[in-house]
Amino acid sequence: MRNQPYPLSRSLPSVLRACTLAAALLAGAAQAADDPAGPLWTFGGFGSLGVTHSDYREADFVPSAFSGDGAGATHPFSTSTDSRIGAQLGVKFDKRWSGVLQIVEEQRYDRSWRPKVEWANIKFQATPDLALRAGRIALPIFLAADYRKIGYAYPWARTPVEFYGGIPITNSDGVDAAYRWQAFGIKHTTQAFYGRTDIRLTDSTSAHARAITGLTHTAEFGAATVRVSAFTAVLNLNVVRPLFDGFRQFGPQGLAIADKYDVIDKRTTGMAIGINYDPGKWFVMAEAGILDGHSYLAKTSGKYISGGYRSGAFTPYLSYSRSDPISPTVDPGLSLAGLPPPYALAAAQLNANLATLLKAIPNQTSVTAGVRWDFRPDMALKLQYDRVRPHDGSRGSLVNVQPGFVSGHPVNLTSAVLDFVF
Repeated sequence: MRNQPYPLSRSLPSVLRACTLAAALLAGAAQAADDPAGPLWTFGGFGSLGVTHSDYREADFVPSAFSGDGAGATHPFSTSTDSRIGAQLGVKFDKRWSGVLQIVEEQRYDRSWRPKVEWANIKFQATPDLALRAGRIALPIFLAADYRKIGYAYPWARTPVEFYGGIPITNSDGVDAAYRWQAFGIKHTTQAFYGRTDIRLTDSTSAHARAITGLTHTAEFGAATVRVSAFTAVLNLNVVRPLFDGFRQFGPQGLAIADKYDVIDKRTTGMAIGINYDPGKWFVMAEAGILDGHSYLAKTSGKYISGGYRSGAFTPYLSYSRSDPISPTVDPGLSLAGLPPPYALAAAQLNANLATLLKAIPNQTSVTAGVRWDFRPDMALKLQYDRVRPHDGSRGSLVNVQPGFVSGHPVNLTSAVLDFVF
């Protein structure tokens, strides 16, 4: 469990069940290998019950672009921001074959609460060092990839939105291969993956990513873990398709704008690096990455650094995170010169909507202070304060923006989250 940012020795059996199947099987693999009774089944669950308050009523704070609403404009207090429940069933058939099914329920983009299959895959341990999987698999590009939905496994109320929010897709349907090796006293794991994902946002909107291809390398030495990832995918996203269909009605100029920004078979590429140093009494972790959407999703960077100190059952922590646009966030849109008044009015409205859309490119900083209290085994209470500030005309990660929204206005968040595993 060295790759986890928070030591879980006091509740190790429960966390092993709640995290990846591979970790769960470490505790019982020896018995299972010699057990003639049949497959070894494991079952566990996890959840987070949270409430978040925002003092800014002109927009909602959400943890992901796939969240429907949050704290702020919709509700001053939101229970949907950090709340979720999940269950995981694992099976080990023999020394080589195993499987896992994980189901998670949390708020969706359409504000519904319906269970979804987060993981569902079969694993074949081809050799002691080479593992192959097929099915629905966690995208391994972040440090917290294997436990991103399990709040108990990390110290904060939520993962930093300026970094993790840049890629809300958490899994893919496909295959991967992980090879473990050692050199110079360093443990290495090299993982290649390929797949696709289809996400229904509403009855009429969806997100599709195909040819998700990537390579992740993790190195562990002493108390340090380093992970480097590179990935690419072909995206289709029709959330704002009507806007670009409107631009297409204005001839070559409008077609050029639509082709530039609409997400139709757009190649998206990204790179990320993360480091976690956790000698036990304290921890420091940081991640940084670049994502290029080649569309209105733009080219952006995200980063954070966080540290904490453990004193008995309490872990106070601090974090700083930031997201920045690399590509331009302003476009003049259609030229109104020579257009008849009705067409000029329609073109001006399209230009205004495009400007609003480009303000969604995240340019934001957050400062976080909090404390985690492990008041009993397998349960932790977290109290967290965030000061979130979008910059330079951007709305950052905020959604449901109201007419009175002002970029640069600080958003003060106060959160309380109860995390548990069983």
